[in-house]
Amino acid sequence: MTNPPAADRARLALGRVLGARPAVVAAAPGRVNLIGEHTDYNDGLVMPIAIARCCAVAAAPRDDGLIRIVAADLPAPGNTSEYEFSAPPPDVRGRWQAYVFGPAALCAARASGRVGADVAIASDVPMGSGLSSSAAAEVAVATALLAMWRVRLSPLGLAQLCQRAEHEFAGVPCGLMDQLASVFGREGFAMLIDCRENLVEHVPLPAASEAVFVVADSGVRHSLAAGEYAARRAMCAAAAGAMSIRSLRDACEGLIERSALTREQRDCALHVVRENDRVRAFASAMRAGDLRCAGAQMSESHASLRDLYRVSCGELDTLVCAAEAVPGVFGSRMTGGGFGGCTVTLCEPDSVAALLVALDTALRGAHGNPCRAFVAKPASGAHVLVQR
Repeated sequence: MTNPPAADRARLALGRVLGARPAVVAAAPGRVNLIGEHTDYNDGLVMPIAIARCCAVAAAPRDDGLIRIVAADLPAPGNTSEYEFSAPPPDVRGRWQAYVFGPAALCAARASGRVGADVAIASDVPMGSGLSSSAAAEVAVATALLAMWRVRLSPLGLAQLCQRAEHEFAGVPCGLMDQLASVFGREGFAMLIDCRENLVEHVPLPAASEAVFVVADSGVRHSLAAGEYAARRAMCAAAAGAMSIRSLRDACEGLIERSALTREQRDCALHVVRENDRVRAFASAMRAGDLRCAGAQMSESHASLRDLYRVSCGELDTLVCAAEAVPGVFGSRMTGGGFGGCTVTLCEPDSVAALLVALDTALRGAHGNPCRAFVAKPASGAHVLVQR
């Protein structure tokens, strides 16, 4: 028996576990970053798409200042929590509750009067896969509660609120890309995001009859809060400081080579500078319909993430290598923070079947893991499904 969609699971859990009838149901998508990795927190350029896999939240109002939470996809008894908004914030770092209570607390601070909520959350975005399950959860929670409490917030403000929640409650110093992608997604388009100016430009993608993006899950799960992500971010900040610039967005290869940087700082800085150039080239190629050029940028991005930024792993490298050997594939790369998660491959539609076989065969043969893959279709951003 297959699970019902996330929105249905959230509705059911709200009634069965918390005994509440939803006043609001909202959904927010995960995302696949087509190119531009580890550039967002360096004021750089990224180009994600929102995907049809989403996180959904069903919520009902309370007037006692409490928030009761149930995670519909987790087993009891560890799937429920209760907090009081007026009490000192709980330490939920490293726990799933951070991605619900964090945005809920920040939304409650903007509401008028004493507010509370019963909240049920369910998700079809695989956790730890590099598809931004955390941002999807944050944005879905905030979208539902802001609507229920009648609080107005701009789309950019919504994304920034959710980023702040991840910083303060989950303890992850993330950039803004994931939240922006979950908010600003549009069917048929990628988002070219300038992370310094927080500007989003929608770039049309080729029709599905011409090319598709296939996402392949390595089966290796990561935790960005475990330290590697924070270490890379600190390395970039140190490199920028050593060059007396605001961020690596302001660097160029000449400045990097002239500066007194450690090898690790140099490699990180070179990746960021070149990755920004690749994003620009990829966007231009998409506009021109030059799929071979776009694919080449993706493959070069993966090599840089593997060799300079050092955030790939054996499973991701296996998937990229297998994909690039399939006729009709234009390019492939890891996507997300790294250390596991997914790859994304640009290919002809007629090559999808052969690609899926090649990916599964390679991953099973080299690492003993099955490969779960799907065609990622650009989807709409966060929205309210039901409001009573």
